[in-house]
Amino acid sequence: MPEDSPSPSPRPGQLLARGVCRHLLHLGMVTVEELVPRSGLRVDVMALGRSNEIWVIECKSSRADFMSDGKWHNYLEWCDRYFWAVDSEFPTDLLPPESGLIIADAYDAEILRMAPETKLAPARRKVMVQKFARHAALRLQGLRDPGATSF
Repeated sequence: MPEDSPSPSPRPGQLLARGVCRHLLHLGMVTVEELVPRSGLRVDVMALGRSNEIWVIECKSSRADFMSDGKWHNYLEWCDRYFWAVDSEFPTDLLPPESGLIIADAYDAEILRMAPETKLAPARRKVMVQKFARHAALRLQGLRDPGATSF
């Protein structure tokens, strides 16, 4: 994309992710977006706490977006806590009650229901922290040098 071209407008789910990431930063967690824990899965937001606690947050912008997501159960094995992030108009009764619930907009969020904790095995946690670090470093390098290619 030429440098003078305007960047595309963020999609609704990306706006929710931004608000979630801002809120989690205030809680002392760092985040990355669109991390791939394994081939075929891409989480919207992964958060890493000070004690290496890992949260996965899926951002759903509409009922149709939620209904079309059949893979969310596969994310549970990659985190200590799993959340849905939706806007204030979303019909939250659709969301599984055994997961966390975050209400968000583009600027902030609020955790309405804390997700139950299912601790990752130490080996899985190590892999995920390494994936998180690599993903974050590649994103930073891409911002600093957009023409660089990862190997």
